Amino acid sequence: MSEPADRRYGPATLPRARGPLSAAVVEALRLPAYDLPASLGVDLDPADPITDEDLQLTLFLCYELHYRGWLGVDESWEWQPTLLALRARCEQVFEAALRRLVGSPPVPVAGVAAGLAELVAADDGPPLAATLQRRADLTQFREFVAHRSVYHLREADPHSWALPRLGGPAKAALVEIQTDEYGNGRLDRMHAELFRRTLDRLGLDTSYGAYIDVAPAVTLATNNLMSLFGLHRRLRGALLGHLAAFEMTSSLPNRRYGNGLRRLGFDEVATRFYDEHVEADAVHEQIAAHDMCGGLARAEPALAPDVLFGAEAGLALDRLFAAHLLDRWAAGHSSLRAPAPPALPPTVPLVASTTVVAPPAPPALV
Repeated sequence: MSEPADRRYGPATLPRARGPLSAAVVEALRLPAYDLPASLGVDLDPADPITDEDLQLTLFLCYELHYRGWLGVDESWEWQPTLLALRARCEQVFEAALRRLVGSPPVPVAGVAAGLAELVAADDGPPLAATLQRRADLTQFREFVAHRSVYHLREADPHSWALPRLGGPAKAALVEIQTDEYGNGRLDRMHAELFRRTLDRLGLDTSYGAYIDVAPAVTLATNNLMSLFGLHRRLRGALLGHLAAFEMTSSLPNRRYGNGLRRLGFDEVATRFYDEHVEADAVHEQIAAHDMCGGLARAEPALAPDVLFGAEAGLALDRLFAAHLLDRWAAGHSSLRAPAPPALPPTVPLVASTTVVAPPAPPALV
């Protein structure tokens, strides 16, 4: 397969392996689809599945076959039975770790929407957004954006897996949210495109999947969580709960991210992605909690605990992600795994003001 001229939209290049399991999968994906050894992954028992580099990359390799695929990889791998069996073994380990981490949040008498509000109110994660707003330097902000590019360049896609699995009010509410995420059908307003402009302004690679190789396990885990929920019908409640928590905790952090970029001298094109989410997600959080998740719980009451599990799992992994970045920065280290590609020059000069001096072209990430 020849490499496409436009790499912005994928597929991404296969990343480097991070251990024996991901090495076996990467090696296999370079060949036409064939049966993997039945013994592959049967003794999988990482100390911490959520931060295990080999496990999380293996899951990401498998999941991406259901999105844009991998450059030069035989598309028959998507439904190859032995690879699906390996993925299932990895998923069992990952899901068990998630359930140990968050337990089973109780559904309050007031209902799912009230339960979501309680989870969000109790969330006291590390102050990543405040740090990016007030103190982070340009290199740290660019690292944060590189981490988030793994999701934001396909924003909304994992949650769209729920659409054919829903009906009635919950489906209508999800469609309303997703329509905004996809820019109401206009390319220039799609949230993934807005984020691509932020990458461009910061001198980062705008190609789909450009930073997978340097994203640590905790970053991949936040993405794998959405794919796990999205690709299993039995977890549709968890998927909606994850989206609701995402929307309900988005407005204030995005305001802070935008203000952080303005502090560093960036223009409105760089901040538009974050500014857009301040307004959009303030509306989405009500739709997500009451109409989408509340509608699902009314139609299928047995799924109410799953909704809260999905919300709490998403919040918990975001706390781990934030702690990773802040701990690495506090120690004077990069939050990424390895040196990233050199920075690209900004496409336009940064905005200067009387109080903020426009920085020079961004340095390499690490």
